[in-house]
Amino acid sequence: MAPIHLLAVVHGMWGNPIHMAELKRIMLETNDKPNAAGEELRLLVAETNRDDSTYDGIDFGGERVVEEIMKEVSDLEDQGHTVVKFSITGYSLGGLISRYVIGALFKKDFFNTIAPINFNTIATPHLGLPIYPTFISRMFSRLGPIFLSRTGEQFYCVDDWMNTGMPLIQIMADPERVFYRALASFKHKRIYANAVNDRTVPYITAAFETEDPFAEHMTNGISIQLEDGYSPIIKSYTLPDTPPVQPPKPKPLSLSWFKNLSRRTFLPPFLQFRFPLNIVFYLCLPIFIPVVLGLVVVRFSTAARSSRSRIKLLAKDQESRIAHLIATFEREVENAVADIIDDPGKPGNDDMEGVHGADHVDAPVPVLTPLQRSMAKSLNKIPGLEKKLAFLDLGFNSHATIISRDIRRFPMHKLGEGVIRHWADSFEL
Repeated sequence: MAPIHLLAVVHGMWGNPIHMAELKRIMLETNDKPNAAGEELRLLVAETNRDDSTYDGIDFGGERVVEEIMKEVSDLEDQGHTVVKFSITGYSLGGLISRYVIGALFKKDFFNTIAPINFNTIATPHLGLPIYPTFISRMFSRLGPIFLSRTGEQFYCVDDWMNTGMPLIQIMADPERVFYRALASFKHKRIYANAVNDRTVPYITAAFETEDPFAEHMTNGISIQLEDGYSPIIKSYTLPDTPPVQPPKPKPLSLSWFKNLSRRTFLPPFLQFRFPLNIVFYLCLPIFIPVVLGLVVVRFSTAARSSRSRIKLLAKDQESRIAHLIATFEREVENAVADIIDDPGKPGNDDMEGVHGADHVDAPVPVLTPLQRSMAKSLNKIPGLEKKLAFLDLGFNSHATIISRDIRRFPMHKLGEGVIRHWADSFEL
């Protein structure tokens, strides 16, 4: 039997394995033959942490994926195969789950006999979800931890993981802890981030950078060169020497403006009606929006309650769970290591008020907290880390497009195929 290189792929929030269909197809087409050593690729798309289960937190979601990986390894061994290499790729929330997973596997001595090769994330909020200096963004930062259950608390770094006094994302960014050491052990570490238009996971957290060079210059003279054969991957870019040009004054409304109204919005194609139905649709929005918002609130509330009920059941068996094993290990070394985080406390209301003061009202990009800046500094020190940026200047959210998440319903998602092909071609089998 052939030795196996196992690749695990993890979807994002509210996701399911179907979202990873294009990644799976292109990867298997690209690496359909054994390498020179006779090693074959097997691809595992995580199944158990789907839909509402993604509310349960990075840690509990990660534990489910660990169990899937261990079962897959066991099944392959029962078939006479030997897993000799391991790689993992996570999209969006799946990237944070993947960082947790490799820490758990590291603690279980998984990599004593299986070589860690490729670690990749795509559009992952490595610093958590940053907050824009707007009322809506600040409102979501308050409601997210409530409506998104444990995952929401971890996204906004307001959790106290395993009674350590620190958020989980902060712990995973600490060089002295098992999650960071596991990540550093991978031979290849590459992250993909949207440079522009990702309204779900903006560049500043997906690439864990403290500045956003694209924000002010995206439509004002920035020079972008894309990689041959891998568009929209950016090969290089040059910012203009002069300040951004002010946008032109709007032209008077005309019949053509109304006919193209749907294209000027961020609506998906199935809601972009032709003229004059588009006008009727927009006139009905004052009725539709409250109804839809009400349904969304009910849906989130129901899912969050179900998640918290599951978490209580999971917590009862905490003594034997991976999270407890890791937390116990971390507490044993906690007094012996220096804390690299300048602000070890989780950001509270006072911290956020300071960040979103009057001086930042007109800022065009999210504003990072001191904790997030410290995490970015730490993550950028990972040896051998490579970053690739995608320039999907679509005029709407590019978060799903970067992985071609649903090309059947959204044809524009096909524009992200170059990112997937770069990922597959750069994969070391």
